[in-house]
Amino acid sequence: MLNVEELREIIRMVDESSITEFSYETNGTNISMKKYSGQQQVIQSNPTVTEFTSQPTVEREQQVRTEETEEVTKSSSSVDYDYEITSPMVGTFYTASSPEKEPFVSKGTKVDSSSVVCIVEAMKLFNEIEAEVSGEIVEILVENGELVEYGQPLFRVKK
Repeated sequence: MLNVEELREIIRMVDESSITEFSYETNGTNISMKKYSGQQQVIQSNPTVTEFTSQPTVEREQQVRTEETEEVTKSSSSVDYDYEITSPMVGTFYTASSPEKEPFVSKGTKVDSSSVVCIVEAMKLFNEIEAEVSGEIVEILVENGELVEYGQPLFRVKK
């Protein structure tokens, strides 16, 4: 779980960037932030909800409110897989080449090592991500339009 200083640093970086939405998942902890006219919310699903409000003027004041929440984590042990396709860069994950096109892959799709499985946009460049392994997609771990980190698992594949 992230400590308060790490959360503040993430909030600062999101606040100073042009992105409007940020999601991060690690070790059963989910964090999501969305900017709404100078306001940010951080939701950490395991085990607390933390809300930060920032004022775009003068000195930023942050309020921290902690509440108990339901555990909303997926159990990765229930999915049988041999390989994870990971993001080779930080960027925005897209399931298709354009909004009106069908997704490259879905759960149950058979792929080979050269199959394009998604696009990760970084700095206005759209990078096609290949499966690098032959098998069947058994789980898609991120949502369309979601921000992904370097090395973050995107898909699980059964060889």
